Amino acid sequence: MNARSNDTLSRDLYDVIARRRDVRAEFSGETVDLGALRRVLDAAHSAPSVGHSQPWDFVLVFDDERRDAFARHVETERQVFAEQLDDERRATFEKIKVEGVRESGLGVVVTHDQGRGGDHVLGRHAIADTGFYSTCRAIQNLWLAATAEGLGVGWVSFYREEFLADLVGLPDGVRPIAWLCLGPVRELQTVPDLVRHGWRKGRSLDDAIHLETWRS
Repeated sequence: MNARSNDTLSRDLYDVIARRRDVRAEFSGETVDLGALRRVLDAAHSAPSVGHSQPWDFVLVFDDERRDAFARHVETERQVFAEQLDDERRATFEKIKVEGVRESGLGVVVTHDQGRGGDHVLGRHAIADTGFYSTCRAIQNLWLAATAEGLGVGWVSFYREEFLADLVGLPDGVRPIAWLCLGPVRELQTVPDLVRHGWRKGRSLDDAIHLETWRS
């Protein structure tokens, strides 16, 4: 591969990272192309994992009734959160859409099995959470691949794990890490929703860099 090709691939990767958004209101409602879905899931399954344990699974939820039940549960949890806010913060929060469960047409429940790989997972003996980190890497791969395919992804976190585990029939010991709304979009916002709606501005890269020690 020549240098120009490398430069093009690099630009494409950085472009995808920059365009990635947590999608809520922009889903078109069109059906997900199954070939694209397979490629996106393959990218997720190609993520690095501690001890090559691959602790993730993907439950694909197309069923309208199951997605509707989850959307109702999310709305209940949204209200629980809203009641904890003061009036000003609640007014800001009310402008923010927290899910696109019905609009996306597909839910991908990403799960984590800490027992995957057996009792002695290479590289996990000192830090048990490396298994969990591995599943999060799979989600990031999925998200970037979906963006490259012109699809949107929205990570829904307003739910109780017990409810979602029961809804999709997870066995004991398997945790639901994310419900990802996945589907074609009309557009991707250029500015993240939480910034656009005034919830939080975010930090600069310079604020996040420390040299040698935290206080440097």
